Amino acid sequence: MRIVMLLVALLVPMAAMAEPGIPALTVNTEADGGQSYSLTIQVLAIMTLLTLLPAALLTMTSFTRIIIVLAILRQALGTPQSPPNQVLLGLALFLTLFIMGPVLNTAWTDGVKPYLDGDLEATVAFTTSTQPFREFMLAQTRETDLELFARIAGGASFDSAEDVPLTLLVPAFVTSELKTAFQIGFLVFIPFLIIDLVVASVLMSMGMMMLSPMLISLPFKIMLFVLVDGWALLVETMAASFFI
Repeated sequence: MRIVMLLVALLVPMAAMAEPGIPALTVNTEADGGQSYSLTIQVLAIMTLLTLLPAALLTMTSFTRIIIVLAILRQALGTPQSPPNQVLLGLALFLTLFIMGPVLNTAWTDGVKPYLDGDLEATVAFTTSTQPFREFMLAQTRETDLELFARIAGGASFDSAEDVPLTLLVPAFVTSELKTAFQIGFLVFIPFLIIDLVVASVLMSMGMMMLSPMLISLPFKIMLFVLVDGWALLVETMAASFFI
């Protein structure tokens, strides 16, 4: 329920431009006595934002890094269909909720709940709700990525982190997350790549050139991953990477 409220809170600036009660339909009476119906611009804008908001909010969390690492792990194991996409997405979402728990709680307590109770204005509630996300993204974003987008924006300079706008911070954060995810994915890929090379060399020395090395190495990679408790290690590593 709190996640839904946080999504709604990010729509506050759009809703604030209209009256508290936005008419969903406008009824127009024609000259011949007929009636025509039309949606208001505000409702159409909010409906459009609702379709884009979940993706926008996920890019401001740890979801990007987690889902990319899980996808690289599946590719390294040589099982492109297992675990299925639904399982990886579910695991990534729940890990995101676990990692982002303090951020979501702070945004709810300081911004969304006071706004719903009528204690804060819309613009103030939006600023307060996004502040925990800003702090999280700034802690995970490399300075070089911030400088890159500042340079692209025309060499803008900022006196403090509070002055960095979300339009610059979010793409810098996503770029930094992509870089970190591929670095972790590279380290995950190496052990499985070594197994593939060893199996391929053994098969080549035995003259079994027509036998696919991937078919032989697959059970060994799965066995290695299970023996070292790979899922627990991977989840712990990804969670710890956000709290360093």
